[in-house]
Amino acid sequence: MDHRTGLILTGGGARAAYQVGVLKAIAEFLPRRSCSPFPVVCGTSAGALNAATLAINAKNFSMGVQYLANTWKNFHANQVYRTDVVGVLKNTILWFAGLLFGFLGINKLKQVSLLDNSPLIEFLGQILPCELIQENIDAGYLHALSITASGYGSGESVTFFQGVNELGPWRRTGRVGVPAKIEIKHLLASASLPFLFKPTLINREYFGDGSMRQIAPLGSALNLGATRIMVIGVTANEYVDKPERSEIHDYPTLAQIAGHALNSIFLDNMDVDLERLKKINDLFAIMPAEMRETTRLKHVDVMVISPSQPIDKIAERYIKELPWTIRLLLRLIGAGHNSGVTLVSYLLSEKKYCRALIDLGYQDAMERQEEIMKFLELEPRSMAELPQ
Repeated sequence: MDHRTGLILTGGGARAAYQVGVLKAIAEFLPRRSCSPFPVVCGTSAGALNAATLAINAKNFSMGVQYLANTWKNFHANQVYRTDVVGVLKNTILWFAGLLFGFLGINKLKQVSLLDNSPLIEFLGQILPCELIQENIDAGYLHALSITASGYGSGESVTFFQGVNELGPWRRTGRVGVPAKIEIKHLLASASLPFLFKPTLINREYFGDGSMRQIAPLGSALNLGATRIMVIGVTANEYVDKPERSEIHDYPTLAQIAGHALNSIFLDNMDVDLERLKKINDLFAIMPAEMRETTRLKHVDVMVISPSQPIDKIAERYIKELPWTIRLLLRLIGAGHNSGVTLVSYLLSEKKYCRALIDLGYQDAMERQEEIMKFLELEPRSMAELPQ
């Protein structure tokens, strides 16, 4: 059977700029004007926005990556959420009122988040022509695109996918795959960070960030026909030494708690799923040939690329790039240079921070060039083909 490489782009708000740097390096490893080396693309949270862009530009991978790089390099927070005084003040008052008086059943108080992400709706509509996804599927440049969101009503992890005709829906414990024509609303739902952005209504259910309850992040790519998987994460883990625990007496701020909760959402499930797949691969390796034929188990190669530096530390250097209204709001809930910086790292959609993450992703991928090219089965490019 031919190899079909799946790409998984995980969530993490502004941290997803790191993925663009990795993709930029991979584009340089490919021959010029190549189609995407990832026929299966799966995105979650902010990674869904990157995934959709790659699917739309599957015919020319380098062009798609360049488009992503130009977008992220020039990002401003006001393209994602309202940063003006009126917008921030109105939403903040309604948010606190909702916390205090939500029991009264007033709809306007119930349907509020800390930040108003209405600018993102308009922005995505301008830059992502989702109708091109089906054109690339029909032309054979794309096998499938999936966007995962979390259903607040059902409690299930729902993967909306658009792909070739032979792909069908699936149901597993706590997660389902649903065929759909991917639209902006699916991307918004997947990227709706809990508490920070409002849930998105799709059909009859409200959805939030896809990383919540995503108990098997690798499953979507496998269900969509991937035979090997590359994961581009957005959090330093195995490459960074864990600091020694020390005695900390300060009571955690709301921002610290929120940042800790977001880290738990975005990290734990992927690590657990990767460990599970490794055990399956080890089991498959010791199985007799006849047993392999009677089971549904198969070996799946996985490559994980994640930051070589803690992104929190990078975010700390760029807090002042946020609009003063957002800095004030974050300060009110306890986010500053010494606390709550993890939350800031998810919201810091400003170009200097994004460019720093893109550079880090590019450097990390270049240092693993040989490993990446071997995984993707790419031939080394001649000097004439390399970017000048």
